[in-house]
Amino acid sequence: MPTEPGRVEITALAGLPEVRLGDDVGAMVGDALEATPGALPLEEGDVLVVTQKIVSKAEGAVVDLRTVNPSQEAVEWSTKWDRDPRQIQVVMDQAVRIVRQAYGVLIVETPQGFVCANAGVDASNVGPESGDLVTLLPVDPDASARRIRDALVARFGADIAVVVSDSFGRPWRWGITDVALGVAGMLANEDLRGEPDADGRVMRTTIRAVADELASAAELALGKTAGRPVALIRGANPPRGEGTVRETLIPAENDLFR
Repeated sequence: MPTEPGRVEITALAGLPEVRLGDDVGAMVGDALEATPGALPLEEGDVLVVTQKIVSKAEGAVVDLRTVNPSQEAVEWSTKWDRDPRQIQVVMDQAVRIVRQAYGVLIVETPQGFVCANAGVDASNVGPESGDLVTLLPVDPDASARRIRDALVARFGADIAVVVSDSFGRPWRWGITDVALGVAGMLANEDLRGEPDADGRVMRTTIRAVADELASAAELALGKTAGRPVALIRGANPPRGEGTVRETLIPAENDLFR
């Protein structure tokens, strides 16, 4: 039954097994949908939010720290701030440029265009080899989202969207929130410039970060320690189209802090 207007429902899908290199994430999400009461049938406008960690593990975006030889720079930085020099070396290897380096945190620009702490390199929730492995961001998160969406559309027939999400910090605010790394079947932003607001006043700067809002909302249902990496969002009905997460990235010429 379609969700009532003004109502959004978020459901964490039934637990997926531990994801390993080469696993078919689309098939695993499909199995989880079938195992979750009320998830099926999928409806047009549904959104599946899939956390980056399982995508990276399936795609092999993983580094075994036992194979990393840290540079002198990584060792010195790690000693000063009580960090693992091997992990710091991985961060440096992933950085297109280092934006800021202070207080034990490396803010870098990644090859995907994200500016974030530690290049998205993460040692949490990596599975049985925790402590020896770190995950990297997917090489092309939009393509990852498309592959998952294609598998689900082929299996269930509904025109749904997929968001690949990850936790990022925010400038000038404590705490992390999930944001979109990749999208498929929807636009990442909804551009309302030129549209009238509720009072008829034309909006000139309003762009809704819809994909980021969906990722953040899904995290409330998923949590960080419950082992639930996928959520179904029903009722949000995001703007449709062939979007890309690059819509969300501010180009260098508009970056006031570069």
